[in-house]
Parts: sequence; C-alpha cells; structure tokens
Amino acid sequence: MLARIQRGAGQTRRLRPRGSTVAGLVVLAYLALLAFWPLIAILHRSFRSVGLDRVAEILAKSSTWSVVGFTLWQATLSAVLTLLVGLPVAHVLSRYRFAGRGALRAFVVVPFVMPTLVVAAAVRAAFEMVSAAAPWWPELGQSSLWPVLCAHVFFNLAVVVRLVGGRWSALDRRLQDGAAVLGASPLSVWRTIVFPQLRSVIVGSFVLVFMFSFTSFGVIRVLGGLRMATLETEIYRYAIARQQFDVAAVLACLQLAVVGVLSFLTGRIQRVHTASSRRATADDLVPVDRLRRVLYLGLVVGIVAVLQAFPIAMLIERSLRVGDSHGLAHYRALGTRLDLLPTSSLQAVANSVGFALLAAAIAGVMALLALWALAGRGAARLGRLLEAVVFVPLGVSAVTLGFGYLVGFGSFDLRSAWWLLPLAHSVIGLPFVLSAMVPTFRSIEPSLREAAASLGAGRSRVVATVDWPLTRGSLTTGLGFAVAVSVGEFGASSFLARGDATFTAPLAIFRLLGTPGDAVRGQAMALSVVVGVVVGLIAYAIEVNRSDEVTLL
Repeated sequence: MLARIQRGAGQTRRLRPRGSTVAGLVVLAYLALLAFWPLIAILHRSFRSVGLDRVAEILAKSSTWSVVGFTLWQATLSAVLTLLVGLPVAHVLSRYRFAGRGALRAFVVVPFVMPTLVVAAAVRAAFEMVSAAAPWWPELGQSSLWPVLCAHVFFNLAVVVRLVGGRWSALDRRLQDGAAVLGASPLSVWRTIVFPQLRSVIVGSFVLVFMFSFTSFGVIRVLGGLRMATLETEIYRYAIARQQFDVAAVLACLQLAVVGVLSFLTGRIQRVHTASSRRATADDLVPVDRLRRVLYLGLVVGIVAVLQAFPIAMLIERSLRVGDSHGLAHYRALGTRLDLLPTSSLQAVANSVGFALLAAAIAGVMALLALWALAGRGAARLGRLLEAVVFVPLGVSAVTLGFGYLVGFGSFDLRSAWWLLPLAHSVIGLPFVLSAMVPTFRSIEPSLREAAASLGAGRSRVVATVDWPLTRGSLTTGLGFAVAVSVGEFGASSFLARGDATFTAPLAIFRLLGTPGDAVRGQAMALSVVVGVVVGLIAYAIEVNRSDEVTLL
C-alpha cells in the first residue's frame, strides 16, 4: 500500500470511471426510445403516412393559421405581462435585505411547479369572486383572455425572479453608486449601467416565458373556454375527440418547429448569461431603511399578494364553502367514488404520488448514469452529445410528447401499458434532476479526487467519499422537483391514462371542473387544494434549503 501511495504522490492522474461509455449509451438509448422516437413518429405520420398533398391542404386552411396566430398572441401578451410584473419583484428580492425575504422568494418560486389544473382552479375561483363583486366588468367572464393571462403570470413569475433576479444580485453595486454620486438619476443609472448588463437574461426570460405560455395546455383547457383554441388544445382535440391524427400531426410539427427555434435561442442566451455572471454575496443586499424603499417593497408584496396569494386564498375558500356556510364536506367526499370518475379522488392522488416516485427514481438513475458518462474518457464527445439531447424534453410540450407516444407505440399495442405513464413523466423530470446536479458536479475540484487517488483510493472509493457527499444534496433537490412536476403533469397523462389504475389527480380535477353542480365543483376545489399542498410543500422545502449554486431554470 505504501508503494501505491508513493506512486500516486509522484504523479497526478485524471480519474476515469470505468464503464462511462456504456452509461452514456444507456442514457442515449433511453432518450432515443422515450423522447425522440415519439417525435419521429409524429414526423412520419405527417409527411409520409399523410402525404405532402394532405399536409399542404391542412396548412392552407385559414383555421390552422388562426390557431397559430392566437397561440402566438396570447404567449406574447403573457410574456410581456410577466416581465412587467416580474422585474420589480426580481429587483426587490435581489437587491434588498428585509425580514421574510427568504420566505417571500420561496412563495414566489413555488408556483412554477404547481400543477396546471390546480392553478387554473385557483384563478377561476378568484375571477368568479371578482366577477361577483364587479358585474359591471364583463371582460372578467369565462370567455375573457384575462384569466388565462393571469394564470400564466402566476406560473412564470418564478422564471423572471430566478433568472433576472439571480443576475441582478450578482451585479457590482460600485458602478451604480459611483454614477449616483456623480449626479446620475436612478433612471439614467438603469438605462446606462444596469440594463446593458441585464439585457441578455431579460431577453432569455422573455423567450422562456413565451415558450411555456406557447405550450400551455391545462390553463387553456380550463380557463380558455370553447372559443379559445391553441396548438396544444387543437392537437389534443383532433387526436382524441375527432381521431383525425393527420391534422394533429401537422399541428404538432408546427409546434415543434417554433419550440425548436425558441429552445435554440434560449440556449444561446443562457450561455452568454452564465459566462458573464459572478457569484452574489450577502454584502450585495441593501437594508430597507428609507421610506421610498419601504413603499416600493410594499408595492411588490402587494403584487405578489394579488397575483399569487389571492387566487390560492379563493381556492381554499371555495373548497370549504358548502351552500351558505363553510365546512369540510367536500374534503370528506373525496374518498367516495363518483360516477363520472373511474376511481375516487383520493385514489387518484395516490396514483399520482406513486407514479411520481417511480418516475423520479427512473430520472435519478438516468441522471447518475449521465454524470458518470460526463466524467469518462469520452466526455469531450459523448458529454457534448448528452448535453445536446438530454434537455430536449424540457422544450417539447407534454401534449406533443403524449401524442407521440400514442402514435409511436400504437403499432406495438403498448398504449394501454400502465408503465408508459411513469416513463413519460421520468423523461419530463430528467432535465430538472440534471440541471440541479450538473453545476454541483462540475464545481468539484479535480484535486480532491486526485488527492484521494494518491492516497490509494480506487474509483469507487473516490465516488463514495468525494463525489457523493458533494452531489447528494443537489440530487435530492432535483428528485424533489421531478416528483412535484410528475404529480401535477396533465398533458401527457391525458393521452396515456387508461382506466382506474392510471387515473391521476390532474385528470380527476379536470373532469370535476368540467361538470356542473356546486357539490362537484366544491370537490374539484378541495382536490386541487390537496394536490397543491402536496406539491407546494415539496417545492417550498427545496427552495428554502437550496444552495445558491443550484439552478433549475
């Protein structure tokens, strides 16, 4: 052993894990089967099975471009509103120090992984309350676009706060203070110093919010009414309700084209942002001690209260309302199976949690294999390939992915297999796990591994004593977000759920919300609260305890 240590001390060597190439190939095969094959099946359905003449006929219809136009329009409005609301919130949370800052930041970020159906139910409850109080404002009704826009802001405020706020907190305040001493106004400081440094990340946030709103499904289905049709809802309607797979496939290809361009732009912008940022410290925060700052803080807290806290409060109130009084009758009824559901609501919640745990476990194994491949001999080539493809599911809508499963696995008679659902959820959750782990993994100093090897530790020993202690926290963070995303997943589940064994809580919420009657509506609100609490607690715990190096957006 002494001779082994002396040989290691006399030379430094880069540790290469055995089997890393095999690990990378396993991840690539997993993604090829579960992420790329469904997309290839859609392309095949569009341009070979359907034929170019039929594709041209579908693209020539005015209704097709009307749907595309509305999808682009509502996504643009959503992104603009989210930026207008999110920039002041990001500024306060990134520049000022005050009591409750961490809790407020966590409260703002948690809705990003809230189930879409829960958010839609909360926003509907809030607008019903406001409409009852202001009947003279007809634009607040069910056919209005405002509920959809508010729901998108509710979701995507976290994107602006995390991306823009993270960059803002890392800016050097000395430049701004120096300009202020020389007589520059706050507006001039923003225009000449702050905005040029934030421009790329602001544009990146806008593109991300636009992409998430462009691929929104549950919000449009619940809040948009029958007259609002986007590419997401039309893909579902033509594939499931009308069984016109040719039209659904062409619309899916249009969506893939737009999302592909947006994903490319987002990647370029975020690389520029990452390369130009420094790490923020506690000294960068300024205490809130002036009246102007206090009023500004109050305005931001008011924005968060109206746009996020108020819908949640109205959702809880509606879940407790029984006739003219309040009680727990709707919650007690969740254990009873209704005729319109294949199982009870509580069983649907149990199904969602079970599938989420299984999906997170699969995503965690694939993330560890991907990291193993990144550390291997072929990391330069295989690592670049993995990084290029592993985040593709994040840019592909869940509806398109679910439709791809329906088309791609239909000929193999696997569409009714229960295990397709957790596999699909694991593909959606894998980017969250990897985006949490990769920064931590790359921040580990190679000298730590080399020092352990020089003392005689083998590769497995190095992994157990160096890599694992430093990365297990980020793995837990990523797995938590994968569970939260899976519990609330609605788009792919709408295509893959078959019978009571695969009936999930979001599907139950959607059916209950679409059925008239105060009792059924009350159960929908109660179920939304239960699912929201489960997901919210997971996301809140992760956000409060996350490290500054972990980046999930």
